[in-house]
Amino acid sequence: MKKTAFLGSLALSVFANCAELPQLVIPEGVGVNIHFTRGHTRDLDMIAAAGFKWVRMDFAWSGIERSKGQYDWSAYEELTDNLEKRGLRALYILDYSNPLYEETVVSKNPITGQETKATASPQKPESVAAFARWAAAAAAHFRDRNVIWEIWNEPNIFFWQPKPDVRQYSTLALETTRAIKEANPKSIVVGPATSEVPIRFLEGCFESGLLDVFDAISVHPYRDYRKPPETAAEDYAKLRELIGRYAKSESKQRIPILSGEWGYATHSRGVSLDTQAAFAVRQQLANLLADVPLSIWYDWKNDGPDPDEREHNFGVVTADLNAKPAYTAIKTLTTELAGHRISKRIDVGNPNDYVLLMFGPEQSRKLAAWTTGDRHTVSVKARVSDGAEISGVTGLGEKVAAQQLSEQSESKSGANQSPANRKLAFGREALVIELGPMPIYVSLNNAVVLE
Repeated sequence: MKKTAFLGSLALSVFANCAELPQLVIPEGVGVNIHFTRGHTRDLDMIAAAGFKWVRMDFAWSGIERSKGQYDWSAYEELTDNLEKRGLRALYILDYSNPLYEETVVSKNPITGQETKATASPQKPESVAAFARWAAAAAAHFRDRNVIWEIWNEPNIFFWQPKPDVRQYSTLALETTRAIKEANPKSIVVGPATSEVPIRFLEGCFESGLLDVFDAISVHPYRDYRKPPETAAEDYAKLRELIGRYAKSESKQRIPILSGEWGYATHSRGVSLDTQAAFAVRQQLANLLADVPLSIWYDWKNDGPDPDEREHNFGVVTADLNAKPAYTAIKTLTTELAGHRISKRIDVGNPNDYVLLMFGPEQSRKLAAWTTGDRHTVSVKARVSDGAEISGVTGLGEKVAAQQLSEQSESKSGANQSPANRKLAFGREALVIELGPMPIYVSLNNAVVLE
């Protein structure tokens, strides 16, 4: 295909594909990472029951192409079928290398310092071309399955062998994206799926032209466990500024940023079970507030029983599928805020406080409210009509009855003045809400929150 024809079809696909990315509505962009293909029907039933809509999974090159030019799609056909039966969509990661085309190399683990052997990432012309052919064949084979294709996983760290190389990755990603788009112009292709939000590596990708071909920019905003999910907003802002410097069109200025993988583990040096639960839902809400439409939580279930091993404790369920508080919190979020989008963040005078006004179906209005600071109450200005029906649900699904304040009580209530039930109260001109680390969801039937 001529370059001009390719660019023309690509421009059309950008606009067409935008409709296939999730909207900024709960739970359309709520996703989770898994590590299986066949079976695991109970896992998938629980994933769907929690309200997840996306599943992210490695789409392993070496497992599909075991003989040159011959592709076995059967494991992913089974997984895709099982996802579709449950109303789930797939984000498949086109990874990693293949010993049919690349040699074994020795690299040093940056954490342990130990030398390990691995297959080199695709860098020889033959292996880059083979990877692109395989990816294009995948896009053609699964063309009607609404899959998002992500090119590689965290190429800026040890997942690119023998060491990270932005030019090598960009060469692979450019050729692969073009091959996928030629095979199926409606495909959605995203990347570079970086570990954290490394501006210099991302800039190298954009300098190589990847911003011109990707349909969304995916990053993995992992951070120090002392930093809650809300702190990712600063990283997204820096990335958006970088996009603005390299975007060649207005549509690329608005290219979506995706949170393609990110979680907090509950190992002995990690976060508590309750903190993980709060962070899981706050990650979803804070990302939506930052206009990030897709948020993949890492991980679905604990990978092992060792309480001291981080990789064994990222799940929202245990290894034997017992629900952790994070599972309940996600299910409560997707149930209570189903169909709702964020209208605005209400200023209550404290930068640590998040009070989000949300609009939903049939003129539904709700608040999602929490704080990154110490537990306290806030007063939210509101016009409350006679017969108002105001109620709340905690982030773990417990119902909260609202107390109606007398005029005398209302005049005294405000920040740090708890109502009798310590959770939720209202008068004619205000709502009083106790904020804590776990969001509370407040329904505002016949009540209008003021500017």
